[in-house]
Amino acid sequence: MDDITAVVTGATRGIGRAVADEFAAAGAHVVICARDADDVGAVVEAIEADGGTATGIRADVRDEYDIERLMGTAARIGGEIDLVVACAGVYHGTPGETPIDGEGYSAYDDHLRTNARGVFATLREATPHLAPDARALVPTGPVARDGTPGIGTYAVSKAAAEAIARGFAADLDRAVGCVDPGQVSTGLSGEHGRDPADVAPMFRWAAVDAPAEDLDGSVVGLREWKTATR
Repeated sequence: MDDITAVVTGATRGIGRAVADEFAAAGAHVVICARDADDVGAVVEAIEADGGTATGIRADVRDEYDIERLMGTAARIGGEIDLVVACAGVYHGTPGETPIDGEGYSAYDDHLRTNARGVFATLREATPHLAPDARALVPTGPVARDGTPGIGTYAVSKAAAEAIARGFAADLDRAVGCVDPGQVSTGLSGEHGRDPADVAPMFRWAAVDAPAEDLDGSVVGLREWKTATR
């Protein structure tokens, strides 16, 4: 991944942090963002201490002007953006204990604003700066497609994020797709599942090695990754 500029949103925790670490270790210049400036700075320091290169910007994916500034900064660093991974997300509730019929409107609104509109803003603001062979990845999970009790409107927002990715895939001449790493232990999904560091190589495979035609407009998951890399 030498000479690649990769933007990772939500990069201070969970999958976003693991992906930023993975890409930096592989030689990419990672441009990361999250809402807490101190957390962003700490991740940049850690990446640089491990020999990687990173630029950190405090940005909120709910604010398109923040994301416009993020993508402009990334483009100035590398000339163009080679990779985008839209990892920023929120979950207001406890996995398995958030029935949709009891969920508040404020939770619904922020799920959609962050997890869906935030993906839209990330891809839209990246588009003018994308390299000709750039790729964009949107993390997803089975809850986006399968009815799961107690997940509430978080599942709705993930389904919307998948639809947004498909829309950009249809309208752009770049590969845009979703990556489903299965159950991952994060603050959003609970403490059960794979360690984010264990699935980060899957995102590197999707970003670099997976056939563009297989990724574009689709969901690639553990089966495709394991089949390709075994």
